[in-house]
Order: sequence, then structure tokens, then C-alpha cells
Amino acid sequence: MVSVRKRGEKIRQFILENVENHPKDVVRITSKKFNISRQAVNKHIQTLSKQRAIKVEGATKSRQYSLFPTKIEEKIYFLSPDLEEDVVWRNDILPLMGEFPDNVVDIWSYCFTEMFNNAIDHSSGKTVMVVVTKTAVTTQIYIFDDGEGIFKKIQRELNLLDESHAVLELSKGKLTTDPSRHTGEGIFFSSRMVDDYEILSGKTYFSHHHSNDVDWILERQKFQTGTSVFMKMKNHTSRTLKKVFDQFTSEETYGFNKTIIPVRLVQYGDELLVSRSQAKRLLSRIDRFKTVILDFDGIKEIGQAFADEIFRVFSSKNKEIQLLHMNANKDVEQMIVRALLVGYISDSEF
Repeated sequence: MVSVRKRGEKIRQFILENVENHPKDVVRITSKKFNISRQAVNKHIQTLSKQRAIKVEGATKSRQYSLFPTKIEEKIYFLSPDLEEDVVWRNDILPLMGEFPDNVVDIWSYCFTEMFNNAIDHSSGKTVMVVVTKTAVTTQIYIFDDGEGIFKKIQRELNLLDESHAVLELSKGKLTTDPSRHTGEGIFFSSRMVDDYEILSGKTYFSHHHSNDVDWILERQKFQTGTSVFMKMKNHTSRTLKKVFDQFTSEETYGFNKTIIPVRLVQYGDELLVSRSQAKRLLSRIDRFKTVILDFDGIKEIGQAFADEIFRVFSSKNKEIQLLHMNANKDVEQMIVRALLVGYISDSEF
């Protein structure tokens, strides 16, 4: 009897963990996973529905399932020098976390206070809104301020090409418009700690998903004022602050000295990466790191000048920086090897 109950709990946990990604066919995949009938799966769904863990909508043929939000809180704060992110976290947000594991609470504490502080110190807005939504499996926090917009501010303050260029710089880390008060690490590490991280401002949309090392940048038709930050994470995860920090630090210095840069972010539309100016834009500010990994995922080909500027010219002038690459296809790899070979021959002549 105990084994039957444990199997039922395992089936229901599987349904909860997969319903968001499979809202229309979670019954089918659960039936296949546990080799049980769809009728049996539906009984488990009925149990979860009665427990208000799953919401069922639509008729039989168009039925959809979703996680039932157990708690939704919305608060609006007036931005002022007296507003403190740790006080808001401790008094308003932490009580909503419930009985979460310590590592989950630590991650949410870091991410929320970093993002809320950005709204206080950088947005130049009047208000900031926070929405917390919990389900049986995940928690999501949405922070919106009515200020200038993060990408626009970075572009203006640092005299960058456009807002997409601001996203490229953000993805590298160590970017701040106020170095006297900020290290520029908050957005970078927050985006690596939660499962889903998104920023929307103006017409530019930036996202990072934990299951994929690649950052995404998209242009939207609709313009949005202010800055929206969306973060989502499972209520139970083995991830810790230390594990995430350790991925980008070294044992010698314990500093943030390693970064992974998605090369695709330097592209505009379907343009080819062929020029030295594109390469220089990609390489801007990476002298702040000891190890730089260029991620060529999604790049079909690169030009000779682009590769030469990175792997010969830059590398020869910055030998203290370990420049690595990953996810390069055959054509890209050949161009990189060619640039490295030319650099090796040049060094051998002197």
C-alpha cells in the first residue's frame, strides 16, 4: 500500500513539474512516462485540481492545464532616497517565500535586492511595482519601474551605438554607469541564478534561461516605457549562490574574472560578422577579465578580418587574457584556426 502511495505521489510530482511546458499534452506524456492509462492520469489531475495545485480549463478536446497560483501579491513603492531594498525584502517579500530551502531563499534575496536597488539608484523614475506569484512548483517575481529605461540609460551614459549594444555589454558583466557605488555584477549574476530571467525596456528584450548558456536579444515592435525585470525559479533546486559565483571566479583571487560572451549579440539582424569594427565591439571591456569564452552558438560563418582582429591582433596585445571559444561549427572553426596559425607564425618570426 505504501509503495502504491509513493508511486502516486511520484506521478503527481511529475505532472506538476511538466505541466507548464506541456499544457495541452501533459496527460499523454505522463501516461507514456509511467506506462499507465490516460484515465489513470486524469484521476491524478483531479486530485491536484481539488488541492488547487493545477487549474483545468476548456472542453475535452481543447482542454489545457496550468499550475494554480497559490499566492499573488502586488505592491507599489514610491522611489525616494529613503527607500531601502533590504527593508522591502525583509518586511514584504521574504514572508511570501514560505518554507523554502535556505539556498532558494538566499538566491531570491540576492536577486531581488540587486534588481530592486537598480530601480532605486538608476531608473530616475517615480514608482516601482513588485508582483510575486507562487505556484506549487515555481515562484516568479516581476519588478517594473517607470523610469528612463535601463538600455536607454546605459546607451546614453556610456555613449554606445544603440540599445542593442547596451545589451551586449550587459551580457559581459562588470557594467555600471555608477562605478563609485556599483560593481556592475548584479544583473549578470542574477540572470545566472534563477531559471528564467528577462528584461524588457523600450523596444529591446533580453533574456537568459538557466538551461541554455546563450543570452537572447530581440527587437519588439511595441515600445515599452520604463524597465520590466522578470525572474522565475523552481521552489526546490540544488543551485546555490556559491555554485553560481564559483563558475565565474578563480581560486587565486576569488574575484569575478571569467565571462562567457554570446557572439550572436554583436549581430544586427542577419548581417554577417566580417568586419574589424564588429570584432572590436565584441571585445570592448573584456580586458577586465582573466578568462573570456566566446560562444559561437548560432553563428554560421565569420569573415577573415573579424577572426583576425580577435584571435591574432587582440590576442597578441593581451597575452595575459585567456581567450577561449565554444560551439563553433566547422566553417567558423576553420577561420579561427587560420587566424591563430597566422598569429603563431608571426610570433615565431621575432
